[in-house]
Amino acid sequence: MPSSSRTMRAVQYDKYGGGAEGLKHVEVPVPSPKKGQLLVKVEAASINPLDWRFQKGNGRPFLPSKFPFTPVCELTGEVVELGAGASGFKPGDKIVAVNFPGSGGLAEYAVVSASNAALRPPEVSVAEGACIPIAAATALVALRKAGVSLDAGDGPAKNVLVTAASGGVGAFAVQLASLAGHNHVTATCGARNLDLVRSLGADEALDYKTPEGAALRGSSGRKHDAVVHCAEGFPWSAFKPALADAGGVVVDLTPLIASVAVAVLHWLCFSRKRLVPLIVSTKKEDMETLMGLVVQGKIRAVVDSRYPLSRAHEGWAKSMSGHATGKIIVEMGEDAE
Repeated sequence: MPSSSRTMRAVQYDKYGGGAEGLKHVEVPVPSPKKGQLLVKVEAASINPLDWRFQKGNGRPFLPSKFPFTPVCELTGEVVELGAGASGFKPGDKIVAVNFPGSGGLAEYAVVSASNAALRPPEVSVAEGACIPIAAATALVALRKAGVSLDAGDGPAKNVLVTAASGGVGAFAVQLASLAGHNHVTATCGARNLDLVRSLGADEALDYKTPEGAALRGSSGRKHDAVVHCAEGFPWSAFKPALADAGGVVVDLTPLIASVAVAVLHWLCFSRKRLVPLIVSTKKEDMETLMGLVVQGKIRAVVDSRYPLSRAHEGWAKSMSGHATGKIIVEMGEDAE
């Protein structure tokens, strides 16, 4: 059984900054699960912008808590060992998990809290499983926060806008917003991905570099009741005229200090048009719900590229470039492409 007496391959960084070149391939001891934890043999992990933002120092001095640090907190794999008090799983179970802020996904083994893991059905592939815990769950929580129903029989129809809709979270947000069948979904993305976001369920797809895309309104002229904002760089002044006159909410997944200040002002003034920063805490029930939708064929993961652990730095660089279409997966085997 794996223990600290054995070693494993891992990718780490030992200081802030450095980007992909700052990642180091190392041999380190296999971790041991503590109380309430699971030791997981990692099959795949998914790189999120959050991971390299921590490397850049956006979470300093608290995150990472210490160096060297093994990044990536969205993963899937097989339970190998249970720590004291961990329940609901057994060795051999396939799971998906989010390990924040501990991370550890870029390694052959990782320890995760049992409370942050969910069983992965056999119908959910390894690549799909690696995308569920953060990307899909963030999209789900953002839509809920914006008041968008996933069920046609629950709540009124809404005009929904998803920015950066071809990215990891955006691709899931478009699909989930379309599930009810009665919402009108507008999506912004690069020109090369317009057909993709339409195939995911967008009623209108806008090239963000065009006047329509910059104005966040399509040819239909519809104003939006809800916005899932996955991009960066849009000031509140760009959203306000695109929101429904009766009121609308922009859920910001990449909030800056200025946007937090705007959100506080809206809250204090009881504004009908509001900006809401989102900090997601993934729940086991949400992961189970999303995997159920994958099994039913209602949503799917859009995978940009797959890399073996030995080439994880290439996936890291691709994510930092901001040009990935969907998710970037790192697999522990050496046959990924």
